[in-house]
Amino acid sequence: MEEAVGRVLVVDDDVTVRDVVRRYLELAGHEVELVGDGESALRRFAEREPDLVVLDLMLPGVDGLEVCRRLRERSAVPVVMLTARGEEEDRIAGLRLGADDYVTKPFSPRELALRVTSVLRRSGVLRRSGVLGRSGVLPARSPSLLVDGALRVDVGARSAELGGRELALTTREFDLLVFFLNHRGTAFDRAELLSRVWGWEFGDQSTVTVHVRRLREKVEEDPARPERIVTVWGVGYRYGGGA
Repeated sequence: MEEAVGRVLVVDDDVTVRDVVRRYLELAGHEVELVGDGESALRRFAEREPDLVVLDLMLPGVDGLEVCRRLRERSAVPVVMLTARGEEEDRIAGLRLGADDYVTKPFSPRELALRVTSVLRRSGVLRRSGVLGRSGVLPARSPSLLVDGALRVDVGARSAELGGRELALTTREFDLLVFFLNHRGTAFDRAELLSRVWGWEFGDQSTVTVHVRRLREKVEEDPARPERIVTVWGVGYRYGGGA
C-alpha cells in the first residue's frame, strides 16, 4: 500500500461493501477504518476525527441522515453519502444536512475512490501542483483573500468570516462561495456549476440548488431576499447585484 494520504472512516452495514471500499481506498493510498452502524461511527468519530467519512444512509439503529446531522453539529469534516437508486428524497435531505458528495448504489468502487480523493483535495487535506490549487477549483493565480463588505474569505486557510464571525462552511459550500467570488457578475446555470465546482459532467442538478440554499443561509442577511448570491431567472445564479 502507498503512504496514506487521507484518513477515511467508512460506515456501511454490508460487510462485502465495506471490504471492497476498503481495498480500493487503500489502493488509492488512504488509511481506512470500517464500522457497521451509526452508533459505532459516532463513537469512533469522537475518539479520532477522520479526514473524510463515507456514509451509507441505510444503517441499523441510528440511520445515516441522523449520523450526518450529528457530525455537522460538531465538525465540517467532508461526508460522501452512499444511497440506493431512487432514494432522491434521502439524498437531498443528506445534502441539506451538509453532505459534500454522494454515490448511488450499485456503484463503481473505483469511482468512489476517485470521488473521495477529489473531496479530500478540495478540503485541503491533499495538495497537488499544476493548474488546481488547494481547493481543487481555484487556479494558483487566484487572490488569496476575497472580500465583499463584511464577508472575508481566506482561500489559502480555507476559512471565511462574516462581520468578524467565522462561518462553518462545508468543503463544497466553501468551494462554491470562492467560485462565485472569483466570477462576480457572471451568471452560471446549474449544469455549469456542477461541472466547474463539483467536477461532474453529469449528475443531479438539485445538488447545486441545495448547496446554494445552504450557502445563502450563512452569507445572506435575509436568505429569502438574497443580495450576494442572486437568482437569474431562466439562467441560474450570479454573485452580486440585481437580476
